[in-house]
Formats: sequence, structure tokens, C-alpha cells
Amino acid sequence: MARNITFTADEALIEEARQAALAENTTLNEQFRIWLEQYARKRRVARAMATIDEMRQYIRTDGRKFTRDEMNERR
Repeated sequence: MARNITFTADEALIEEARQAALAENTTLNEQFRIWLEQYARKRRVARAMATIDEMRQYIRTDGRKFTRDEMNERR
């Protein structure tokens, strides 16, 4: 569900951003949605990488590289 939000910014900056969006055949609203998604994704990626780093402390391979078959082997 989409929600409306309000921002305050310099009028000249808003107009410049609108012109940039128009040059890219899009709208300022669409560009903001894209930015908002990327901004939120950074946090999700950071949390996922932290989880991976945490899991690495429990895994010891001593530098050994596993084959695809070994990684997919069911025990």
C-alpha cells in the first residue's frame, strides 16, 4: 500500500531535480521511489552481510575449496 509523505526542500533544488527527471523521461516522484528503495536496500544488505560474517565464525574450511557436488551433497 502506498503512502503519501511530505518533504521540505529548497524550491530551486526541487525545480532542478524536476528538470533532471524530465530529461530522463520520468518524474521526480518516480525518481524518489527509486532512491527510497535503494536507500532501504542498503540496510537490508548490511544486516545480511552481518549475519553471514557471524556465521563464518562457526565454519572452518582451512582454506579448502569445495566442489559444487560437495556443496550440494545431502547427508
